[in-house]
Amino acid sequence: MDLLIDLHYLPCLEYFTVLKQFNSVELEQHEHYIKQSYRNRCLINTAQGAQMLVVPVTHKSGKTILKDVRLEDSVRWKNNHWRTIESAYRKAPYYEHYAEDLNKILYKPHVFLVDLNFELLSFCLKSIRHQPEVTVSMSYRQTVAPGCHDLRSAIQAKIPYSARKYYSPIPYYQVFGNQFVPGLSIVDLLFCAGPLAGSILAASQYKE
Repeated sequence: MDLLIDLHYLPCLEYFTVLKQFNSVELEQHEHYIKQSYRNRCLINTAQGAQMLVVPVTHKSGKTILKDVRLEDSVRWKNNHWRTIESAYRKAPYYEHYAEDLNKILYKPHVFLVDLNFELLSFCLKSIRHQPEVTVSMSYRQTVAPGCHDLRSAIQAKIPYSARKYYSPIPYYQVFGNQFVPGLSIVDLLFCAGPLAGSILAASQYKE
């Protein structure tokens, strides 16, 4: 089966429960950029609770094509993101296993948001040991071929995962709090569960 989906920044677990079901994934890069979406933000767990990390971009017009959206030309936001990630997860069991590679990708001089997101997604897929055939769209299609699942804009930051039928949380060890926080970025699962991440995602797929 084929999947067409938008490209997120350090995607949430719901996103990966979907990707785990497909061997062929096409990433949409010709859609209009949507503000306040997972395309440039992710949610991590901190000592103060769930916190959103937002990647600043320079193109904020609703008519800008996603592949043309540029990252803000500053390392300040990268420093802020990394300090927050390090503070949140340095005591997690598998932090040392993933931190260096993640740091290198984050600090690379990417110009465009899609390039950063694509490299982070590739790292995450490799880390959960799921390697589908991944391509990027060559143009925007209003409709897709039969047999292709179109989930563009299906997973939205403003709508809780419980409103959709993709993700059924399976609790795992987390660094902070006594109550499990579902639906965080994949980095939470990787740092906390390491090699068990893939099986936890598979178990977290929504079942009727």
